[in-house]
Amino acid sequence: MRILHTMLRIGDLERSIAFYTEVLGMRLLRRHDYPDGKFTLAFVGYQEEKDGAVLELTYNWGVDTYEPGTAYGHIALEVPDAKKACEEIRARGGKVVREAGPMKHGTTIIAFVEDPDGYKVELIQSKTF
Repeated sequence: MRILHTMLRIGDLERSIAFYTEVLGMRLLRRHDYPDGKFTLAFVGYQEEKDGAVLELTYNWGVDTYEPGTAYGHIALEVPDAKKACEEIRARGGKVVREAGPMKHGTTIIAFVEDPDGYKVELIQSKTF
Protein backbone atom coordinates (compact mmCIF):
# COMPACT_ATOMS: atom_id res chain seq x y z
CA MET A 1 0.00 0.00 0.00
CA ARG A 2 0.96 3.63 -0.46
CA ILE A 3 -0.63 7.03 0.02
CA LEU A 4 -2.08 8.30 -3.27
CA HIS A 5 -3.46 11.72 -2.38
CA THR A 6 -5.06 13.94 0.22
CA MET A 7 -8.36 15.57 -0.73
CA LEU A 8 -9.25 19.15 0.22
CA ARG A 9 -12.65 20.72 -0.48
CA ILE A 10 -12.05 24.20 -1.82
CA GLY A 11 -14.29 27.21 -2.48
CA ASP A 12 -12.68 28.66 -5.62
CA LEU A 13 -10.93 26.26 -7.97
CA GLU A 14 -8.88 28.78 -9.95
CA ARG A 15 -7.75 30.59 -6.80
CA SER A 16 -6.63 27.32 -5.18
CA ILE A 17 -4.87 26.03 -8.30
CA ALA A 18 -3.03 29.37 -8.50
CA PHE A 19 -1.97 29.14 -4.84
CA TYR A 20 -0.62 25.60 -5.05
CA THR A 21 1.09 26.11 -8.42
CA GLU A 22 2.23 29.74 -8.37
CA VAL A 23 2.85 30.25 -4.63
CA LEU A 24 3.97 26.76 -3.54
CA GLY A 25 5.46 25.68 -6.88
CA MET A 26 3.42 22.52 -7.49
CA ARG A 27 2.22 21.52 -10.95
CA LEU A 28 -1.35 20.97 -12.09
CA LEU A 29 -1.26 17.27 -12.96
CA ARG A 30 -4.83 16.77 -14.15
CA ARG A 31 -8.25 18.31 -13.94
CA HIS A 32 -11.68 16.90 -14.78
CA ASP A 33 -15.23 18.23 -14.58
CA TYR A 34 -18.05 15.90 -13.52
CA PRO A 35 -21.21 17.69 -14.75
CA ASP A 36 -23.61 14.99 -13.53
CA GLY A 37 -22.16 15.26 -10.02
CA LYS A 38 -21.65 19.03 -10.24
CA PHE A 39 -18.03 18.95 -9.13
CA THR A 40 -14.50 19.35 -10.50
CA LEU A 41 -11.36 17.53 -9.37
CA ALA A 42 -7.89 18.99 -9.85
CA PHE A 43 -4.75 17.13 -8.82
CA VAL A 44 -1.59 19.09 -7.95
CA GLY A 45 1.82 17.97 -6.79
CA TYR A 46 5.58 18.12 -7.12
CA GLN A 47 5.87 14.83 -8.97
CA GLU A 48 3.69 12.59 -11.10
CA GLU A 49 1.03 10.66 -9.22
CA LYS A 50 2.78 7.37 -9.95
CA ASP A 51 5.87 8.69 -8.15
CA GLY A 52 4.38 10.05 -4.92
CA ALA A 53 1.45 11.48 -3.02
CA VAL A 54 -0.38 14.53 -4.40
CA LEU A 55 -3.27 16.80 -3.41
CA GLU A 56 -6.77 16.40 -4.81
CA LEU A 57 -8.60 19.74 -4.85
CA THR A 58 -12.36 19.13 -4.95
CA TYR A 59 -14.60 21.97 -6.04
CA ASN A 60 -18.32 21.33 -5.52
CA TRP A 61 -20.07 23.69 -7.93
CA GLY A 62 -21.87 26.49 -6.13
CA VAL A 63 -20.17 25.97 -2.75
CA ASP A 64 -17.73 28.79 -2.00
CA THR A 65 -16.70 28.16 1.63
CA TYR A 66 -16.01 25.29 4.01
CA GLU A 67 -15.02 25.08 7.65
CA PRO A 68 -11.78 23.08 7.92
CA GLY A 69 -12.99 21.55 11.20
CA THR A 70 -11.15 20.68 14.36
CA ALA A 71 -9.86 17.27 13.24
CA TYR A 72 -7.86 18.60 10.29
CA GLY A 73 -4.25 19.45 11.04
CA HIS A 74 -2.10 20.49 8.11
CA ILE A 75 -0.21 19.49 4.99
CA ALA A 76 3.57 19.25 5.49
CA LEU A 77 6.22 20.14 2.91
CA GLU A 78 9.96 19.64 3.29
CA VAL A 79 12.02 22.70 2.33
CA PRO A 80 15.79 23.30 2.36
CA ASP A 81 15.48 26.65 4.19
CA ALA A 82 12.22 27.53 5.97
CA LYS A 83 13.03 31.25 6.38
CA LYS A 84 13.85 31.61 2.69
CA ALA A 85 10.74 29.63 1.73
CA CYS A 86 8.58 32.03 3.80
CA GLU A 87 10.16 35.03 2.09
CA GLU A 88 9.54 33.51 -1.36
CA ILE A 89 5.96 32.50 -0.54
CA ARG A 90 5.20 35.96 0.84
CA ALA A 91 6.71 37.57 -2.29
CA ARG A 92 4.37 35.44 -4.43
CA GLY A 93 1.33 36.61 -2.47
CA GLY A 94 1.12 33.78 0.09
CA LYS A 95 0.14 34.31 3.72
CA VAL A 96 2.72 33.29 6.33
CA VAL A 97 0.97 32.64 9.64
CA ARG A 98 3.99 31.43 11.64
CA GLU A 99 7.48 32.58 10.81
CA ALA A 100 10.33 30.09 10.56
CA GLY A 101 11.79 29.03 13.88
CA PRO A 102 12.25 26.05 16.18
CA MET A 103 9.15 24.01 16.94
CA LYS A 104 7.81 24.25 20.46
CA HIS A 105 9.62 21.77 22.72
CA GLY A 106 12.07 20.83 19.93
CA THR A 107 14.77 21.97 17.56
CA THR A 108 13.26 21.25 14.14
CA ILE A 109 12.82 24.49 12.17
CA ILE A 110 9.24 24.92 10.97
CA ALA A 111 6.92 27.60 9.60
CA PHE A 112 3.27 27.70 8.57
CA VAL A 113 1.49 29.28 5.62
CA GLU A 114 -2.21 29.31 4.90
CA ASP A 115 -3.94 28.55 1.61
CA PRO A 116 -6.87 30.64 0.30
CA ASP A 117 -9.41 28.39 2.07
CA GLY A 118 -7.65 28.60 5.43
CA TYR A 119 -5.90 25.21 5.28
CA LYS A 120 -2.54 25.23 7.04
CA VAL A 121 0.62 24.13 5.24
CA GLU A 122 3.64 23.39 7.42
CA LEU A 123 7.13 24.00 6.05
CA ILE A 124 9.68 21.70 7.69
CA GLN A 125 13.31 22.56 7.15
CA SER A 126 15.32 19.58 6.00
CA LYS A 127 17.98 18.54 8.48
CA THR A 128 20.36 17.67 5.66
CA PHE A 129 20.90 21.32 4.63
